[in-house]
Amino acid sequence: MSLEEIRQAKLRKLELLKKEGIEAYPIESYFDVTLSEVVSDFSKLSKKKKLYLVGRVMSLRPQGGVFFLNLNDGTGLFQAMLKKDETKDEAFDLFGKVIDIGDFIEVEGSLFKTKRGEKTILVKNWKMLAKSILPLPEKWHGLQDVEERFRKRYLDALMNPEVKERFILRSKIISLLREMLDNENYLEVETPVLQPIAGGATAMPFATHHNAMDMDMYLRISDELYLKRMIIAGFPKVYEISKDFRNEGIDWSHNPEFTMIEFYESFSTAEKQMAFVEKIFKTIVKKLLKKNQITWRGDTIDFSKKFAVISYFDLIKRYALIENIETISKEELRTKALQLGVTVTPADSFGKILDNIYKKMCRPKLIQPTFIIDYPADLLPLAKRKNKDIVDAFQLVIGEIELVKAFSELNDPIDQRERFMTQEKIKEAGETDAQSLDEDFLEAMEYGMPPAGGVGIGIDRLVMLLTDTHNIKEVIFFPTMRKA
Repeated sequence: MSLEEIRQAKLRKLELLKKEGIEAYPIESYFDVTLSEVVSDFSKLSKKKKLYLVGRVMSLRPQGGVFFLNLNDGTGLFQAMLKKDETKDEAFDLFGKVIDIGDFIEVEGSLFKTKRGEKTILVKNWKMLAKSILPLPEKWHGLQDVEERFRKRYLDALMNPEVKERFILRSKIISLLREMLDNENYLEVETPVLQPIAGGATAMPFATHHNAMDMDMYLRISDELYLKRMIIAGFPKVYEISKDFRNEGIDWSHNPEFTMIEFYESFSTAEKQMAFVEKIFKTIVKKLLKKNQITWRGDTIDFSKKFAVISYFDLIKRYALIENIETISKEELRTKALQLGVTVTPADSFGKILDNIYKKMCRPKLIQPTFIIDYPADLLPLAKRKNKDIVDAFQLVIGEIELVKAFSELNDPIDQRERFMTQEKIKEAGETDAQSLDEDFLEAMEYGMPPAGGVGIGIDRLVMLLTDTHNIKEVIFFPTMRKA
């Protein structure tokens, strides 16, 4: 049968229910316990003469005068049985006429074990809770197309337990991050998603227009500059779990809409935050995965050891074989990049060319947890300088993935203005994702900003790593997709 023929058959069953005076989508439903509780407390609950359960019909096996079915209420699966001599005649007959896989029902009955020892509820009566109109995909043959899985994630998670478990783990990761920060006396705050200037990161924003105020606005690319305003306002420790948006390419590790957690601590440094980040990652792995090692793309990643630390320039020297990185000219760097197969555009700044070399030649070599420190100042215009050319910053890379970016926050408003002006010149030269000058933020800084250490962690990528999942769309329940 075609999909439309199946749909029409189910609609006829819906009409039959209406003719029988039965509401196919009633307001009320009732259950005594969840299906997972039935499984765990089966012996105790078996003593009850009457028990109410609810769930979606996931399988249906008619055998003569008997129906076997599996119910799923979201907490687990449980078997139900309707038997002609045990179930009310009218209820038994109607069940056979109108029930399909995918329907939600309420059942009333008593618990027993079959001859095979299967925990089961013997149904005395049942009630329709929601009639399905479209058929669920077959367990073994449905949703084979990857694009369809992403578009219809509700079916993907329903039919594939490992997908559902991945998103449950994602939720637990976020809860544990929140718990750890709360325990360290960080305050969870909210900052604007719609901003007059897209700042705090080097990225292309999504632009829109506010009609009432007749002004262009942008979906945030980062919440950094607003969280720093809260540090200025006298909140010593703040964090936000935020949705950020960047109008850039999509690949295995990038989605235009993604989730970050950023936190800032007054009177702290990148070095202090580095120790806290290492603690966070080791705690998540140990508490949620119950081990100290994970597998990622066939490699074993060990979280029991102290994370490695290497400077950005040392990485370039080691893997890109550029020994004179401190003195090399832009033209020489451009030539070297082309020799390494790195794409270079006329608008690319020295820092962007260098970073593209790092991404191609260095990052893929970093499998075990590695902190990269001492970045060129023009790469991170919001970080405090160690000296004229280097900023006090770090990134954490594990399994080739950049998971964390952090630095000692720049709190010198004069230097910050100069750094913004440099970014403006880079943007005028054609590098469209350079950062914009934010006069309001500079004014806030001039009132005085304490020294601070700030950290940003990509939650989607963290979930990818901990679930050995190799496409970011697999860890975002509703990823960005082209129109079907």
